[in-house]
Amino acid sequence: MKRVIENSKVLVTGGAGFIGSNLTEVLLAQNNQVVCLDNFATGKRENIEEFLANPNYTLIEGDIRDAEACARACEGVDYVLHQAALGSVPRSIDDPVTTDQVNCNGFVQMLVAAREAKVKRFVYAASSSTYGDSETLPKVEDKIGRPLSPYAVTKFVNELYADVFAKTYGMELIGLRYFNVFGRRQDPYGAYAAVIPKFAIALMKGVSPVINGDGTYSRDFTYIDNVIQMNQLAALTENPAAINQVYNTAFGERTTLNQLFEALRAGMAKYRPEIASVEAIYGDNRVGDIPHSLADISKARKLLGYDPQYSIVQGLSEAALWYVENLEL
Repeated sequence: MKRVIENSKVLVTGGAGFIGSNLTEVLLAQNNQVVCLDNFATGKRENIEEFLANPNYTLIEGDIRDAEACARACEGVDYVLHQAALGSVPRSIDDPVTTDQVNCNGFVQMLVAAREAKVKRFVYAASSSTYGDSETLPKVEDKIGRPLSPYAVTKFVNELYADVFAKTYGMELIGLRYFNVFGRRQDPYGAYAAVIPKFAIALMKGVSPVINGDGTYSRDFTYIDNVIQMNQLAALTENPAAINQVYNTAFGERTTLNQLFEALRAGMAKYRPEIASVEAIYGDNRVGDIPHSLADISKARKLLGYDPQYSIVQGLSEAALWYVENLEL
């Protein structure tokens, strides 16, 4: 089975974001034409600066809520890798209306545009937040709980719409439930930054990072290169049983916030020894957070041939160097 996308035209929505820009970089290196659709609400222009001079790269500055922009972006496209969304559980609690408009209405606009353009395959970013209040570990795709945030509701709605569009219009869609993705280009700034880049920027500044709760909450932290692998496998699979499914996208190991902090601090201290002396402090648990998350990735292994190459330790080692070299204080 072919495992990397080559010589194709690929639309990456949210292509100026953390995951989207990493996908773009790899796709361009594999001799693809890449179209980026982004409104820069959360994406960063610096993430795509190096691509702008590439003749195989096209930037469309537009919003996935705009039907015309979606249609233009899908013209002649073989595969859609849909990453565009308003992420963050706290953001969705602060502003559920905008989160719903972008993540639900925008998703449907993209599905319609992809259907009209007769795109071969539509791969979309789903979320582990869909598991909600389910206490079962590890998380298995067909056993979910009730959502705990507006964001989680929107990502579950995406899965429902994808299922309906597959059955109603004969589209090929695959959802990837991302588990706490991290790595190069992840934004450490702003109120809704993810935990690993937030820790990294605090360590660089010599400031104690805040761990929510007592540090025993755990997550299946997933390095960006594993996510890139999954997107390509999902786009290319020819296994009929693998299509119109949702898959956990993770490494399959659980790490506590305390363990995460210690490993990141150790990794960054190799390059900045003064970081070794920075200690964490503890705050309140975040509203909408689940205590523990761990993915069962056996379905992705069986149906897609998924074989994640980066553990949390390996991923943090790669990320630590990138943070030291690239974060601006």
